[in-house]
This record gives sequence, structure tokens and C-alpha cells, in this order.
Amino acid sequence: MLWTAMVPGMDALGMLHAVERVRVEDVVQSADGEVEEAVDFLYRYMPLADKTDYPRSFFEENVRTSLEARRDMPWGMAVPDLLFRHFVLPVRVNNENLDRLRMVFYKELKERVKGMRMYDAILEVNHWCHEHVTYQPSDGRTSAPLSTLRSAYGRCGEESTFTVAALRAVGIPARQVYTPRWAHTDDNHAWVEAWADGQWYFLGACEPEAVLNLAWFNAPASRAMLMHTKAFGDYNGPEEVMLRTTNYTEINLIDNYGSSARIDFDVVDEAGRPVDGARVDFKIYNYAEFCTVVTKYTGKDGQTFLTAGKGDMMVWASCKGRYGFAYASFGKDSRVKVCLDRSVGGTVLPDRADEAVFYRDSFNIVPPPEHANTPEVTDEQRALNSRRLAYEDSVRTAYLATFFTPATAVKALAAHGLPEGDDRLSDFLVKARGNHAVILDFMVRHSDNLPRVRTLLASLSDKDLRDMPMEILEDHFNASSSQLCPRVENEMIIHPFKQFFETAFSQKQADKFRQNPMRLVAWIKKHIRINPDKKALQIAQTPIGVWNARVTDERSRKIFFVDVARSLGIEARVDAVTKKTQYKKGAGWVDVDFEKTVEKTAAKGVLRLAYEGNGMVDDPKYYSHFTLTRINEDGSTSLLEYPEEGTTWAGTFKNGVTLDEGDYALVSGTRLAGGGVLSEMQLFHVSASAPACLTLHLRTSQTDLSVIGNFDSESKFSLLDGKEVSLLSQTGRGYFIVGLIGVGQEPTNHALRDIAKVADTFTKWGRPMVLLFEDADAAAKLQGDEFKGLPEGVIFGIDSQGVIRKQIVANMKLSNERLLPVFFVADTFNRVVFASQGYTIGLGEQLQTVIRKLENPM
Repeated sequence: MLWTAMVPGMDALGMLHAVERVRVEDVVQSADGEVEEAVDFLYRYMPLADKTDYPRSFFEENVRTSLEARRDMPWGMAVPDLLFRHFVLPVRVNNENLDRLRMVFYKELKERVKGMRMYDAILEVNHWCHEHVTYQPSDGRTSAPLSTLRSAYGRCGEESTFTVAALRAVGIPARQVYTPRWAHTDDNHAWVEAWADGQWYFLGACEPEAVLNLAWFNAPASRAMLMHTKAFGDYNGPEEVMLRTTNYTEINLIDNYGSSARIDFDVVDEAGRPVDGARVDFKIYNYAEFCTVVTKYTGKDGQTFLTAGKGDMMVWASCKGRYGFAYASFGKDSRVKVCLDRSVGGTVLPDRADEAVFYRDSFNIVPPPEHANTPEVTDEQRALNSRRLAYEDSVRTAYLATFFTPATAVKALAAHGLPEGDDRLSDFLVKARGNHAVILDFMVRHSDNLPRVRTLLASLSDKDLRDMPMEILEDHFNASSSQLCPRVENEMIIHPFKQFFETAFSQKQADKFRQNPMRLVAWIKKHIRINPDKKALQIAQTPIGVWNARVTDERSRKIFFVDVARSLGIEARVDAVTKKTQYKKGAGWVDVDFEKTVEKTAAKGVLRLAYEGNGMVDDPKYYSHFTLTRINEDGSTSLLEYPEEGTTWAGTFKNGVTLDEGDYALVSGTRLAGGGVLSEMQLFHVSASAPACLTLHLRTSQTDLSVIGNFDSESKFSLLDGKEVSLLSQTGRGYFIVGLIGVGQEPTNHALRDIAKVADTFTKWGRPMVLLFEDADAAAKLQGDEFKGLPEGVIFGIDSQGVIRKQIVANMKLSNERLLPVFFVADTFNRVVFASQGYTIGLGEQLQTVIRKLENPM
């Protein structure tokens, strides 16, 4: 009964205040030789950014704390040296900013897990993580663990980074496990594996269950094609090695979750000769692209291999401007040959001037079948865990109450002499969450120049508002440049730099850069060396780190150019879609080529897409139904990353979009309810001489359900007793039916009668049906005879804010937003596979057909 005796301990605010109080002298000293040897080990393999942006004393402090934990934790000396070095000692988990979490977390957790066996300590640490952090989607930048603690939420990559860091803090080997893309549905996921007493276990980060090897993703994981982790350094364990680099060893963990098979691959040239050093990208269809999930390289024999879940992948090989691809079915194929029979820009186009396509084919992609293994949990264990979760939610909720709401933000503005009616300022305070004191202090400091304050804060993402330190805000605010935004992409921002670069060059030299930014490009080429190791982990260096080291990687060089240019008042960017480095000249953007260092604007062409409706999708969405990929000069591929919101066929591509000249792939697909995909790929060339005109195809199936839209399963509604809940909390994982109904209306009555006729089908199916009234008044009119004979376990509620109605109307493009009833079938991966609105005879039979197809997918 641990939860009843549990002391709340230090809250998040207290821990953050403790960061400045924890110092090396507080940590028991280890033998200097042992510390130095461990720090040398970290330096031998750490990415360049960690060497240039953090002092050695930072890693020494972390090592001393790790050695203290190893001595003091009861399991410390039982952890093999191999696991300690690769899965406890390393500070970095992912691509997060590094902070002093280990020292803080160790002091917080060591008493909490005292006296526990290792297995139970893993569960306990995860409960502590849930007490402080819960899930919330956000952008792709991974926040530092203490920033995640301050915000009290994070996406799965941040939750897993946070949990791995917490486990390592008490000497438990832990690693972040990542499925880069699911095979059976769009999206990805990250979680944690922890080692105890000779065995690795998995757990959902910040989502504690009563036992290990149990999480909501047991079933999805059994259908995955690939799970992997990056083990720090040159790791030689029992797992299959996918890639070995100077920083990490990428290992394959798929066999921990599902059934797998191996395929050997031969990469050959057109003459059939093996290709040495070919890049081989293994791609899973996800978000309407063939997404690279792992990259390997061939040896002198032209061979490589991969073990993956028993489903389908595309394999794309490239080398020195030539490329080829093949489809591989794991579990069926044992050997696959990929011929580099195409050259970038060397395609022979058809005779038709309006036809730019030089390859087109369609493929039926099949994901692995589901074979979930679920451990036993007793009712008593489940009940105890539920009570603990409720307590932990209350602890976190108490901390969240210290954040600003719109109302308290307005009061805070007024109390500090700031305009209380300024919605933008109050919105910044609300979005700042646990960082609100910093943002408010910044506003107060510069209340005499609020326009510049607003401009700077508006340039930040929501996540930046949650973790941007004062010294960075001050650096950019007080700089003379009008280019205020401190961020280029998702890089680390840990050192002020803008005012430094204002004076780093002589006035004469800076003026030359402003007159012709290509001179800055030439300076960077001359003075900043590029790390020749192309496989090295590219954690972005800070611009100060690049300046001091005078060596960097290609990604950090782009960021360095933009940061220096902006510091000098030159408008510059890394283009969000193409990822090209550019600076502004007149009304246009000039591409930066660090090799040629001459001003050149890329030749442009036009792509125009036609679309013949497939009867289900009127306006295909980018990332849901299709994507565009550039075939690079070396033969590899890069996705064109258009904004997720608002990019559709009709809105962006129907009337033509401008692209650089070159070769591209148009990938489209229809996701079936069983997880399979009816895909098509067209390779085409964009030329400045004439528009490239293509037809976008979305294939359909006469026998299988297709995904026709999306819906957020976390959407909230109210139960009839007034309690607000999410759909997910009521339905659990899997498919469910939602009906928006109108009491006393004939169409609703017909629909409910039709459902009642086949109620046994729904009851046997065992999945929830949620029926929602428009408001409390409608619910009060509930007449029992209208709902007689409905399936067992129907959940009634109220869509009081219209949240669910608005979502389904917008995403499914329903004909009339007020017309009831609306019924749809969706799942907790946010896929809609059926929708019906208004007067529909035979609705029950239609839903019955959907259920049968879901029970027997292809």
C-alpha cells in the first residue's frame, strides 16, 4: 500500500528552485581517476555540439552524481559495467537541451525508491514522472527535462526523455525506444525500456501501469515494423546492430514486441556489379509519404540486411547521383535486389509536352498482423494503481493552479502597471505556463517599449514561451537588429549571441556583409570547417559554439549563417518547406550554396495537379492523402514540408505551385480501416520550360473500409452528471461509435430504431457507443421509449460546447452543420472510417457492415 504512505515530496516549483542550490560540493567525492575516466568516455563519443556548448565541469558533475547513485542504490553494483556505461552514465537521451536534471532528480528520488527492489523502483519512478508530467502534443523540438517539469506536460518524445533521465538518475539502466512510424496507422511513438535484474522491460513514459510490459500500445507495437534505440558510444550487446557511428550504436528492438523476419539486400549498378557505400533508406508509408525509418550503408559486397516486423516497406538506395528502389515484404521475401538504374536529372521524358511523369506504379501495402502479449493484472493491482493515478493527478493539478488563466493574467498585467486589456500580452502569459514569471518580468522591464516586446514574444513558439530564459530574451530585445526572432528551426538556444555578433566583425567587414550577404557565405566557407563524418549525430550547435570551435556540421552551419545574418540586420531563413538556406534580396529570396559562394537563384518551374474525385474525398489533404518528395542531387530524398494546416489539393496545388527545377515523387494513398494502404507513386520532372501537369489518384477498395477523415479522440464532452471527460477516457483504446442526436426529431428516432434492430451485433462487438445531446435542455427531454432496445452499455452525454460537432463538421465537410443526427465510427488513432448525417434508412445495417469489416480486415 505504498500510495497511502507516500509523502508528496518536493513539488515542481521547489525542485526548480533547488537547481541553483545543488552543487558539486554537495555530492560525495569519488576517486578523481574514476571520474576522469568516465568523463573521457563521454567525450570520446558525445556529439560535437555537446563538446562545444557545455563545459567539462558540467559532465564531471553529472558523472560524480552517477557514481554516487551507483554506490548508494541497492542495485547499483549489480548493474553490469556495459549497461552502466551505455545506459546510465550518458546525460543525453535524445536531441534535448542538456540541463542539471540528474543532480536534482537524484536528490528528489533516492529516498522515494529506498528499500525497493529494482522492478518496483522502475514502477515508482514512473509514478513520480506521472505526478509531474502528462501528455500534450507539441512541436518537434524536445524540451529539456527540467523544462518539461516546469511545463507539466510534453509529447511522447519529451515524456520518454524525462522518464529515461529520471531512471538513470537513480542508477537504473534506461533507454528511449522509438518506432519512427507506425505501419498500420499514421503517427509515431516513443516510450521507455528499463533494465532490472537481468531483463529489459518496457513502460509507457509518465503513464504508469500496475506492472511492467503493459501499456496502451501493447497491441499497436505488435503491428510495428521497426523499434530502435540509439545506444551511446560503441555498444556491443546482444541486440542486432543497424548502424554504428562515431557517436552511437543504433540497435534493433523489434523482436521485443512482435514477430519479425530478416531480408538480405543486394545493391547493384546497371551492369549488375555490387555498389560499395550505397545509402539504403528503409521507408514505411505514413502520413502519405514513404518515410525513412532507418538508414544503412552497403559494404564492398554491395550488401546489407534488416530485421523488421512482417509487413511491407519501400527500400530506396542511392549513391553518387544514381538511385533505385524496390518493395520488400518481410516474412515473405528473403532476398531483394535494388538496382541503381536511374540518375538524377537524367530521365527521358515522354513526347507529350504536358506530361512530366517518367514512372508510375501502384502498390498494396500490408502492415504486420496484431499479436499482442499482455501480462496478467489482478483487480486489486488495477484498483491500487487507479487510486495512485488519481492522487498523482491531484498533485499535478495543484501545481497547474499556479499557472495563469486568462482572468488571472489580466489581473497580473494590471497589478504591474501593464495594459490589462492587451489580449496579446495576457495570451503570452497563459501560454508560458511554468515560465510565466520570466515572461511577466520581461514585460515589466520593458513596459516603455511594449511594441518591441510584443514583436519578440510573437516570434516565439508556444514551447519557446514555456522555456525561453531571460538572458536570451534580453539579448534579442537589446540588440540593434530588427530581426528579433531567436529561432531558426528546432535548434538549442542556450547562449546569448545576437549582441555578440553585432560587434564580432569590424564595422567595415559587417557593412560588406550587409551590402552583399554572399560575402558572409564566403567568410563562413573560409573560416568554419565542416566535420567530414556524415554519419555523426547532428545535434545543432549554438552559434557561439560554432564561432569558438570553428568546426561544425552542415545543419549547424545553416543555423549559424542565419543567426549571424540576422544579428547584422540581414533578413535570412531556412525555408520551412525546402530546408534551403536563404537571404532576402528585394522581394525575393536567394539560395545559399556554401560551396559555390556566388549569388544564384534556382531555376523554377510549376507543378499543377488535377484530381478526379474518388467518391469519398473531395479535397485531398497534404500528409493525409498525398505528399511531394524532392529527389536530391545525390539520389536520396527529402520531403517538402508544407504547413500541416490548410495545405490541400484545391488550396495549394490545383492552380499550380512553384518548385525548383528537378526530379520529384508524388506519393498518394488511401488508408484502409485494417491498416493497409492502397498507394501510388509517380516520379516526375519539373522544368522551367513548361508546367508539369499530373493527376492525383486516390485508389479505393470495393471490399475494405477506408480512412475518410480524422477526429481527435481526446475531445471533451460532459456526462449527464456534469462531469467533463474525454472520449478516450470513456471508450478506451480501439474503435467506437459517436452519435450526435436530436431529441424528439424524426431522423434521430429512425436512426435509433434502426440501431436497436441490430443491437445484438453491437453488444457482441463490445465496443462503446457514445450518444451526445446538443445541450442540457435536450438531455432533460430524454424519453426512455425513444431509446428502448439500444445496445448494452451506451454512454450518454452532452456536447455542450459543440466541440465534437465542430470537429466532425470541419473534418468531414458535412453538408449542413446543424443537421442531426450525425453518426461516425472512429478509433483512438483519430481515424474516421464511416460517417452518416441526417435521415438515413438502414443506418443500423450500415453500421453492422462496418463492424464486420473491422472484425475481418484485409
